[in-house]
Amino acid sequence: MWDDQEKALKLTSEKNNIETQIDQYDQFSSALQEYIEMYQFAEENNDDDMINDLLNSFTELQTKVKQAELESLLSGEADQNDAYLEVHAGSGGTEAMDWAQMLLRMYTRWAENHSYKVEMIEETEGDVAGLKSATIKIKGHNAYGWLKSETGVHRLVRISPFDSAARRHTSFASIGVYPVVDDTINIEINPADCRIDTYRASGAGGQHINKTDSAVRITHIPTGIVVSSQTQRSQFQNRDNCWKMLKARLYELEMRKREAQEQNVRDNQGDNGWGYQIRSYVLQPYRLVKDLRTDAETADCKAVLDGEIDLFLSASLAHKVQNPAQSLNE
Repeated sequence: MWDDQEKALKLTSEKNNIETQIDQYDQFSSALQEYIEMYQFAEENNDDDMINDLLNSFTELQTKVKQAELESLLSGEADQNDAYLEVHAGSGGTEAMDWAQMLLRMYTRWAENHSYKVEMIEETEGDVAGLKSATIKIKGHNAYGWLKSETGVHRLVRISPFDSAARRHTSFASIGVYPVVDDTINIEINPADCRIDTYRASGAGGQHINKTDSAVRITHIPTGIVVSSQTQRSQFQNRDNCWKMLKARLYELEMRKREAQEQNVRDNQGDNGWGYQIRSYVLQPYRLVKDLRTDAETADCKAVLDGEIDLFLSASLAHKVQNPAQSLNE
């Protein structure tokens, strides 16, 4: 512990997480016992108002317990890690780029609502509006475990704000989620297999960022994986970010190969267009967000786009636990 500070921090974090789970269990048990005793007292005294309040408290406790039960299922090798989340505009032109920006905002709001920290890694603006692509790093316990099921194509149907004829348009954007891996996980990358390009960063930034070739893009030739970083001031920092993201992508690829030998990240995401979407967001002619894998749905589209996606994350996690073979095929 004293000789290896990195190991000490990791063990301390693991210890704190376990203690949090035990404390949570104790709180649930105490609350349940207290509600039972209060309910018995209310029944003896025919206190209907108190009974109704307690029934509401029971329901709230049940919801919290179910959520904790789902979190306990996040036991994958990298589920507790931070996560990289990538968004890429797909079929639909300017509409798709605007949709990509909406999705980035949705996941950012979700992360903030759960007290996760969000760090912008790369952002490429669209020609007219929105984003061509973006990468963020979401820091927090179980970030990857919760978000890993979001990998895939997301479909939006709405009246286009960019169409003067106010016609209905369908747009696509793909999401990729990868775990942040630390140095304790050995991922060997042969530099000869990589092409490193530098370029001038785009978008917001200081004079140094926009006037020097500080942005870095690394292409892993054997797999075709491309990562880029442009938000740091120095080329060295952006290069370091790229190597970390590439390590994460290769690690996630290896995990998927172990789970399904003939599957990889590209198969999971599919083409960024028709026939491969995992979730539909319909704003016109009716309002409905539906996950096509779990059938979870809600008509509160505004809340979903504001980051309230726990319904879909929980349904996906429960679905994978109940149907492991089917999940692997998906």
